[in-house]
Parts: sequence; structure tokens; C-alpha cells
Amino acid sequence: MVWGTRCGRTAGLPGASRNGYNLGVIATQAEGVCREAEAGFACPSAVALAMKRILVIDDDAAVLSLTSKALQTRGFQILTAGDGMEGLELAKTYLPDLIICDVQMPRLNGYETLAALQQDALTSTIPFIFLTGLSELWQVRYGMGLGADDYLTKPFTVNELLTAVNTRLAKKAASDRVSERKLEDLRGNIGKALPHELLTPLNGILGLSELLANSPELPDPADLRDFAKGIQMSALRLHHLISNFIIYSEVELIAADPKRIGNLRPGTPTLIRDLLIKAAREKAEAAARDADLVLEIAEGVVAMSIERCRKIVEELVENAFKFSKTGTPVQVTGQPKDQHYVLTVHDRGRGMTPDQIASVGAHMQFERRFYEQQGAGLGLIIARRLAELHGGEFSIESVPGQETTVQVRLPRGFPAGEA
Repeated sequence: MVWGTRCGRTAGLPGASRNGYNLGVIATQAEGVCREAEAGFACPSAVALAMKRILVIDDDAAVLSLTSKALQTRGFQILTAGDGMEGLELAKTYLPDLIICDVQMPRLNGYETLAALQQDALTSTIPFIFLTGLSELWQVRYGMGLGADDYLTKPFTVNELLTAVNTRLAKKAASDRVSERKLEDLRGNIGKALPHELLTPLNGILGLSELLANSPELPDPADLRDFAKGIQMSALRLHHLISNFIIYSEVELIAADPKRIGNLRPGTPTLIRDLLIKAAREKAEAAARDADLVLEIAEGVVAMSIERCRKIVEELVENAFKFSKTGTPVQVTGQPKDQHYVLTVHDRGRGMTPDQIASVGAHMQFERRFYEQQGAGLGLIIARRLAELHGGEFSIESVPGQETTVQVRLPRGFPAGEA
């Protein structure tokens, strides 16, 4: 049976013709689909795919209805839209598991509908199948280039439709399983790394406080101040460590769930110059390396919250000081460029090998047995994740034993009232 057979005439076939598609042939096929379902010949994976929601967008009411019926008999939940505008609203409201969309439609055609879906993080990962009578190769390539996952050319059979649908859903399920495995790895890595990293600063707090508690008499004020500073430093390190674990866990969970990516987006843009200067100077002071900090920061506006911006620069600058020697410069530059604000942090420190750069991940400190810098190695991955989740870019260039340059390209925002 052929679905959506295009013809100029309907002589010899029952039913009328609409928009060049023979409804008699379509109706005959739909009846066959229903008979197959009633006879128990539904798709073998119907049980596994039950409750999957598919959005079908087509301005031809007959094709829309009959395509939906074919999928419903296979156990799918169906949403229908008569044009791209309506389809966009339904996609954003219900977040379907798959979208089937015609190309030639009024108001918003299929290409424009897909482009709009791709611009929204909540809908950009939904599998998308074009359904059209267009058969030119360049049209197929154009649609796939926009991000379509498959392309069904009319006329097509019900089996071809179901094969395309099942294949796309199966690939999406496989991708979801990979994400779930990553989350399991995250849980395992945290379970292994967290106890050791927590105990180190905690031992400092307990040791110093125990000396004070068991001392027969209080130390002199100078010694007491040193004890207090030691306890404070250990407590601050512990606080920073726990905060980083929490932030990293949050961003990894969000990255695995596109429906939550939009939650990171701020309601208002952020002026970044003063924020960058203050955060960088604080990290230089904490490392007792004020003289090593070189700042070249231009004003700019980024589409990211103040807290997320500050976190990125804090982690990158702290990392640069941590892995370079006192007396060597740490340069922080920032400037608007095209549609991004480009933040660069450069140090003349240990450097990283290409393999180490490719392996940047959580709970990994390279060559830790030779270098005893403290921390769980979360800084780079947190900065990278935050940039990427906001639509930015992250890159590292390094020469082992000489220098490292980390560049973050953040999406620019605009002050209220500007476009």
C-alpha cells in the first residue's frame, strides 16, 4: 500500500483528489492499517513504544488525519497541527518525543518550523522527520542540513513511515541511555572522590581546633591569630569544594536533560567588566600574587547571570595561579567580538598535553602524584559546562611546561531597550 500517492487525475480510483494526493488510495491504506491493528498485527515494538508522543504537522487535513490514524493504531499518542505556527506552540507546550512535518505549508513552512525549533534548547533535540512531495536532491540536503533526522518523500508506504519513526525513536532512546550511563559515572566518581577531598581540609580544621582545645593554656594573641587563620583557610577550602561538587552535579544533570537547559538562562543581561576585574583581583590576592595579575578588560554585556559569569572567571583565574609559579604573569583579557564576549586567561605555568586537554573532565587532576595542588579538578569542567549550556564555546591551547591559554566565548546580551 502506498501512502499519499501524488496524481494529477483520479480516473479509475475511488474518492476525490486534494492537493494532488489521491484520497481513495490513502483511505484504502488507512482501512488496511486499522484492520491489521484489529487483527493483532501491530508493530512488534508497539508495547515498548507505547505512550511515546508524536507531533504531526501538515496543512492537508486528510493526510494529517490518516497519517495520525496509522500511528495511533501502533500505540503512539498523537498531536496534530495544521501549520508550522501551531506546530511550534504544541512542540514547546508538550515537548513530543518525535515530530513529523510537511515542508510546503502556509504561514510557516517546514524549513522555517525546524529552524525555529533548533533555536530553542527545549526543542532542539527532538527527532524531526520531514514529510513532503518534494524529491529534488538539493531539497533533501537542505532539510537535513537544517538538522532534520530523516526525510520521507511522498508517495511512501506505511511500513516506510513506521520504520522511520521507530528508527528515530530507537536512536533517541540509545542517546538517552548514554546520558544515563554518564550520570551513573558521575555518581560513581563523586562517591570515590568526595570522601578524600572532604577529609583533607576537615583534618586541618580538626587538627588546629584540637590543639587549641587540649592546650593547658591559651596561646599568645599572635599564635592564636595564626591558628584562627589556619582554621579559616581550611573551612573556606571545604566550602569551595562542596560548592563545586554541587554546581558540577547540577550542570551535568541539566546537560543530560534538554528540558532543563532553559532554566540556566537569566532574565536580564549582565554587565561584565567590573565583575571580571573584581573576581580576578580577589583570586590574585588569595594566591598572594597581586603583582602577577595583568588585566585588559573591556566593557560588555553577556546573556548569563552574574553568578554564572563570576563562577567561570573565578575557576579559570584560580586554576591559572594554582598551576603557575609566583613571579610569572597571569593575563586576563576580555572584549566583545561579533556575537560573543571573549574571555581569555593565559598563564606561563605547567601546561597540558593534547591528551590531557582531550581528557578534561571531572574529578581529574593531571599528574597529581607529582603536584600536590589542592582541589578536585572541577574548575575547568565547570567553566566549560556553564559556557556550553548558555550557548557559548570553550577551548584550551597549551604547550607542556610553558604556557596555557583558556578561551571562553560567551553569547552577548543587550541592555534593556536595545535589540
